[in-house]
Amino acid sequence: MSRIEGVLKSLKEQGRKALIPYITAGDPHPDQTVGLMHTLVAAGADIIELGVPFSDPMADGPVIQLACERALKFNTSLRDVLGMVKEFRKTDSDTPVVLMGYLNPMEAMGYEAFADAAADAGLDGVLTVDLPPEEADQVAPLFAERKLDPIFLLAPTTTDERIRAISEHSSGYVYYVSIKGVTGSATIDVDEVARKVAHVHELTALPVGVGFGIRDAETAAAVGRVSDGVIVGSVLVDTIARHQTDPDGLRKALTDLLHPMREALDSLS
Repeated sequence: MSRIEGVLKSLKEQGRKALIPYITAGDPHPDQTVGLMHTLVAAGADIIELGVPFSDPMADGPVIQLACERALKFNTSLRDVLGMVKEFRKTDSDTPVVLMGYLNPMEAMGYEAFADAAADAGLDGVLTVDLPPEEADQVAPLFAERKLDPIFLLAPTTTDERIRAISEHSSGYVYYVSIKGVTGSATIDVDEVARKVAHVHELTALPVGVGFGIRDAETAAAVGRVSDGVIVGSVLVDTIARHQTDPDGLRKALTDLLHPMREALDSLS
């Protein structure tokens, strides 16, 4: 059982929902990322999604694009990000970490070299935005051998046939994108999400996490009622941008944002 599967199974047994925050590694500074990861855990995170900075993050809106630019000013590389995960593991052996990013940096490193380095760092899952499961034949066996969960995206327009196919190639959880568009681009329609997630659950046994559009405790609770977990990204990254010159204020601001979401999700149990 992977660390991701174990955490999600434990939460389900408790009747609780997963809180999965996303931040971009290296933003606002590489030296702060590991500390921010610990801050997220202390505020109630069950799983962390850690973004790999990329020069052309096509699925992301301006908030995360700017975060990538801030991180890339320090030349934050994929190897640097894996180093951050390894540093995080020195004091946290329990919280799963999912790397979220794009194919090019992995391809440049070499799939096997990446898989080896990811496993050595203590990574748990990989979500590659622009790698469809049909084209994952090269990396899937490498991930499986190293107990890395491949996580794929589902969209509101994903067909039943493709949901089944994606589920067959996935482990850990599937990531349901709640809106049509890039991150941070629209207000979430909770009723529509509820209908779609219920249907996805009919087609897969995997937990379903919902991301894009989770902005506060109210939307976290609304989405938590109909899913296995909520994924929070742009609002956290925007908070980092607004407090990038004040490390203490930044940690407090992230806690003040995430902790009410944790409480709202726990109130559902």
